[in-house]
Amino acid sequence: MQYCAYRDRSQKEVEEKLLEMRMIPAAREEIIIKLMQEGFLNEERFARSFVRGKFRIKKWGRYRITQELKLREISSPIIKLAMTEIEEADYKTTLYSLAENKLNLLTEPDRFKRKKKLSDYLIRKGYESSLVYEVTEDLISI
Repeated sequence: MQYCAYRDRSQKEVEEKLLEMRMIPAAREEIIIKLMQEGFLNEERFARSFVRGKFRIKKWGRYRITQELKLREISSPIIKLAMTEIEEADYKTTLYSLAENKLNLLTEPDRFKRKKKLSDYLIRKGYESSLVYEVTEDLISI
């Protein structure tokens, strides 16, 4: 209970912790059910807080957040629901500010290489390529 109370956890993280503690399968299952019943373990709450945190703090894009949630074995309907935590206006504002900050750090004199480096960076952060293309076109005029 303390492990789940510290911060929201996914069911996979709790299962891994219980495996680490060398619990037998019956005990692991019983503990997980009890944690869910008492509200310590909630996949939707975990997914929503994960999305908010990774977007606001690490400035990740939707694609990367979705991939990370899938790695934690969160179901697609819950992922879709959790992604509603990101407002479209905030998303684009964050993308533009991230792009501007990175562009200021790039010292590449060649416009095309600078554009490529900026695009690669934003795609690694998990932003959609169509939005990345739009932003790089706006910021690096030909």
